[in-house]
Amino acid sequence: MTPIKYTKEVVKEGKRVRWPKREQLVPTLIVVVVIAAFAALFLSLEDLTAGSLIQQLRNAFGGK
Repeated sequence: MTPIKYTKEVVKEGKRVRWPKREQLVPTLIVVVVIAAFAALFLSLEDLTAGSLIQQLRNAFGGK
């Protein structure tokens, strides 16, 4: 498939999609952003905690 044909097919398919209205899109987008931010915060705190625990174990058992 050539890039031009692929692009035409993508545009054609994009016109068939039933896009949500703004009234439905905005609340959904807010929920997605809040969940993503919460997940990022949770995983960052978990990573910091695990790193600290590993460092304490290294220190306790004579690691560098």
